[in-house]
Amino acid sequence: MNAVPDALPRTAGALRAAGYEPRPIAREIHDNLLTALKNGEDAWPGIVGFSRTVLPQLERALLAGHDVVLLGERGQGKTRLLRTLAGLLDEWTPVIEGSELGEHPLQPITPASIRRAAELGDDLPVAWRHRSERYTEKLATPDTSVGDLIGDVDPVKVAEGRSLGDPETIHFGLVPRAHRGIVAINELPDLAERIQVALLNVMEERDIQVRGYTLRLPLDVLLVATANPEDYTNRGRIITPLKDRFGAEIRTHYPLDVEAEVAVVKQEANLVAEVGEPLLEVLARFVRNLRESTVIDQRSGVSARFAVAAAETVAAAALRRAALTGEEPAVARPVDLDAVPSVLRGKIEFEPGEEGREIEHLVHLMRRAVAETARARFAGLDLRPLADAVEEGHLVATGERVPATDVLAALPELPVLHEVAERAGVAPDEPAGRIAAAVELALESLFLARRLAKDSDDATTVYGR
Repeated sequence: MNAVPDALPRTAGALRAAGYEPRPIAREIHDNLLTALKNGEDAWPGIVGFSRTVLPQLERALLAGHDVVLLGERGQGKTRLLRTLAGLLDEWTPVIEGSELGEHPLQPITPASIRRAAELGDDLPVAWRHRSERYTEKLATPDTSVGDLIGDVDPVKVAEGRSLGDPETIHFGLVPRAHRGIVAINELPDLAERIQVALLNVMEERDIQVRGYTLRLPLDVLLVATANPEDYTNRGRIITPLKDRFGAEIRTHYPLDVEAEVAVVKQEANLVAEVGEPLLEVLARFVRNLRESTVIDQRSGVSARFAVAAAETVAAAALRRAALTGEEPAVARPVDLDAVPSVLRGKIEFEPGEEGREIEHLVHLMRRAVAETARARFAGLDLRPLADAVEEGHLVATGERVPATDVLAALPELPVLHEVAERAGVAPDEPAGRIAAAVELALESLFLARRLAKDSDDATTVYGR
């Protein structure tokens, strides 16, 4: 966050003279989004794969000034999308200095701020709040109370001598404190139904009620939420009146193609070693195979975080192998894919009756992903010279203690190896690890096509006749 610019007005009088009129949050987002669209700016930085599906729907909802609920399985980027909404707010907005709810200096709403504005007039001090401070997020846990969201009587204020019926004895909850900002509630169905009822007035009448107080606060908030469709439609955990108050219900989805899946992994993964494009493509296809498999419980989904964790696991396996063999730089090879099924099987749910066969299913789907990637990368390339060389006695060994130079040294000089490397996006003068990764992918594809044999033990894999 940058420092508050010195040129901004510091009193209500200076603010009024500078033309800072109060603007509703929906209008503020509407204007800024419209400006971004007209100027061709990216209003959704970091959001991948939604440009033709989810984002147009969300933009229409925001331009209409609607509250929004995003429906989708876990790991589809719902929370990430909500957090980008803060970028549609003005960078700085004026508030009454010291006000509990961040009210506009020209439009106070609480009794204390109204009194101060009347007493000080144009001398009312003004502070400035950054857009990042105007986004509030709450995970809907079962123990969330009405006091957490809306507010409750503050016993400390009562003990100070104020009357119990005094509206100034209220301790405001999360929603009122987000006045003139965005409130995001994650996993809305997990809120108890009686807590959901407390949001009805906020969404329709834009005010709050606390323990029977005759207090009306004209709150100005944009309420957005996420929900799992299974909870939303089958278990009925969102009460009907609350569903009715959301102006837009938008379905999210997993990446629709391999390229988008790879882009998400590249953006989100913290890789401790180099993982080339072919292996990222293998992992993307692996995750897509999981989402289509009948042995996986598709109601719980296969999160995009699974692909990210898989890439990080492969990179870690490559780094460990590089430490054991002493090769630099650490570059992932297909042999490192073996670490994924055993490490990540707990991140997905299997259908009943598949107990004990989880690793078997994951290994099968991983091999299918390798075959699909090799088929796409090496389409039209004749790999027979490579297969013939191995069958003639040039056995190739790989494993966690086999350096890339040994993999390449096991094979004679073959023109097809240069073509294999080129198809994998590797130049001939690049480090041996990158070339060996491409060669291993070609060998694995020959094994999966039943043109080579593969013998494996705990540490070494040998490709042969």
